[in-house]
Amino acid sequence: MTNPENSGVRVRRFAPLRYATAERFGRPQLLSDTGAGQSSGQICPQLPGRLAPVMGAPKAPPPQGEDCLNLAIATPSRDGQRPVMVFLHGGAFVSGGGLLDWYDGSVLSAEADVVVVSVNYRLGVLGYLCLDGVSEGNLGLLDQLVALQWVRDNISAYGGDPSNVTVVGQSAGAVSIRLLMAMPAAQGLFRRAILQSGPGKDIGRPRESAESIGQMFVDHLGEDPRTARTTSLLTAQQATTTALRQAGEVAVPPFYPVLGTGVLPNTVDGFGASVEGMDVICGWNADDVSAFTGPGPHVCAATTQILATPTHKLATQLNDAGARAWTYQLDWRPAGSPLGATHCVELPLLLGTQTAWEPCPMLGDTSWEQVDVLGRALRRVWGHFAHTGEILTETMVPIPLQWNPEAQVVGA
Repeated sequence: MTNPENSGVRVRRFAPLRYATAERFGRPQLLSDTGAGQSSGQICPQLPGRLAPVMGAPKAPPPQGEDCLNLAIATPSRDGQRPVMVFLHGGAFVSGGGLLDWYDGSVLSAEADVVVVSVNYRLGVLGYLCLDGVSEGNLGLLDQLVALQWVRDNISAYGGDPSNVTVVGQSAGAVSIRLLMAMPAAQGLFRRAILQSGPGKDIGRPRESAESIGQMFVDHLGEDPRTARTTSLLTAQQATTTALRQAGEVAVPPFYPVLGTGVLPNTVDGFGASVEGMDVICGWNADDVSAFTGPGPHVCAATTQILATPTHKLATQLNDAGARAWTYQLDWRPAGSPLGATHCVELPLLLGTQTAWEPCPMLGDTSWEQVDVLGRALRRVWGHFAHTGEILTETMVPIPLQWNPEAQVVGA
């Protein structure tokens, strides 16, 4: 039992829970809740994330290991049937983990009366290597699919309603949601979706390119990736990334979802699973790209090109396919931060606690009391959406969200 900070509601948190097992480079095997055994609590092996200067370093990170298909659940009670919010973390498909304290859903669960599930999935070469005879690619995406199947089968035992699941993703997690929409196997696993800061223009790597990178990785590794030490895999992963950057290949990370496989089609302009009747929020932060480029006059135009325009296009496609889609722009610029409304700045408003987030460079000089005031507003908006599929505008909840900027997309 835990008391979320700044909340009078007691929330039960169950973590870690193993939802699947997988051999190295093998597909995940779904487990039952009762048959999972004691979870390792591991997150996927990874190198330090590139956004540490923006987000800070995670506090007391879980151990790393390949037994990483684990998740965490926060719920007000195991009785009842509440909306479920499943969070898929970001990290460019090479870093992060649902078990990090940043993504503890206890406060959101308490304030919105929802069940929050935060998911680990495989990353980097372990999740996205594409190499004939070794790995088909997209294993991390399949992990997410199986995690949603686990939620469908087991979440009622934690007070959740399996027929009312909202999947929430940030950055790579948002790209993942878009790709899940292209997978027929994901049909019916979620009713609503919230995509934060993604997807942008490039949401998949063509198979031929992915296989070429896979061979480059093996050349750097110099041994069989099926039996190599994990540290050797990560070293070769970094060497491959460095070589591609030096060659000018920077648009899409090397180990990324692969198009044209048995998991994903050659293109994802359409939707492999029906989105008719689905409720979707998708948006970005006003200065999103400053996390990668630094502040400057270029930030607004670059954010529009890289995130806003593709997000408007996605919302239009969703509406045309029978969904109800809204776009938003978050304009919150924390005092004392030169990065403004940068990538990830909404995460402390939604998940985690003061203990998990402070100190945090992107929050600048803003006190946690100020963060929490705005956080309560955002958690209310996201929670209301999970309950009803409707949005709360700024006239209802004071929060600097512009709904449907430029009026290009209007929810039906």
